[in-house]
Amino acid sequence: MINPMKQHGAFSWNELMTNDIEGAKTFYAKMFNWNLESIDKEMPYTLAKIDGQDVAGLMTIPPNAPPVPTWNAYVTVDDLEASAKLAIDLGGKVLMEASDIPNVGRFCVICDPQGATLTLITYYE
Repeated sequence: MINPMKQHGAFSWNELMTNDIEGAKTFYAKMFNWNLESIDKEMPYTLAKIDGQDVAGLMTIPPNAPPVPTWNAYVTVDDLEASAKLAIDLGGKVLMEASDIPNVGRFCVICDPQGATLTLITYYE
């Protein structure tokens, strides 16, 4: 099986940003039988797990993000900056410039010409 965190173009992570983290934990744990593990690296974060495997993340909406709860999909890319440039060349936009997630990778948020958003990420080895 291909590792989506290493495969260019693969959906590799899903993350909920919400302003009611406790309510979201209760809902999704019961909805999908997720086991939840709270971690606090740079900020409070909750990993959702199935049979010990990380399947998603949950976090409080950061101050610089729109205050609307949303699920974000992450797609792995080999070269973050080149992919962001390609999105622009194809008529899309970069909504959030490249930024680092300590010990995880480098990401940015783009939107396609129709306005659908997507997070691009290059994971650290």
